[in-house]
Amino acid sequence: MKKFILLIVVFGAAGFLAYKLLSDKPVHHSEPKDQALHISKNPPAFNTAFTYFMDQYFKLKDALVQWDTLAADQAAYGLAAKADSLPIRLIKADSNIVLTAQSVAAQVSGEARSFSSEPGIEARRKSFNELTDAIYNLVRTVHYDGEVIYHIRCPMAFHDSEEGFWLSSTSKVVNPYLGTKHPTYGAKMLGCGEVNDSIDNTKN
Repeated sequence: MKKFILLIVVFGAAGFLAYKLLSDKPVHHSEPKDQALHISKNPPAFNTAFTYFMDQYFKLKDALVQWDTLAADQAAYGLAAKADSLPIRLIKADSNIVLTAQSVAAQVSGEARSFSSEPGIEARRKSFNELTDAIYNLVRTVHYDGEVIYHIRCPMAFHDSEEGFWLSSTSKVVNPYLGTKHPTYGAKMLGCGEVNDSIDNTKN
């Protein structure tokens, strides 16, 4: 009886071992797929220069938010210099688009250079509105794809009844026309405005 039980144990162990050997297949770990890299339509040198150009515009916007005319004048001067040095010939576009972009960049430079000669912050904000229109057109013309650019509208930028626009790298409304030190509203209207458009060439 003991031999019979021993044989059952031996055969059982052998069967279990055979089952494990046959069933244990090598596990193949699937390699994670590489994420598709975003390849800019425009050369890196152009995107870098245009990013610096936009940064100067954003500095100008931020200075107007704070009612700081000295910082705004300095930013406008820097914006003009960046507009003059944009390597627009590097963009991948036909000659008509290149010529249009060069013309708009020259318009931005001229407006930015005359910014500081405007009498007072209200006139500077008018100039800023014109700069915004030109840069908005330039961003769309060159298909800048370094970041998303938001076009934001203030319905009461001038005299509480005339609209004005600005550009931002975020959708958050921080109004450069009413700002933090408005003589009537203080900082209460800093969030006045709405996103009018967004230019997103980063996924194309």
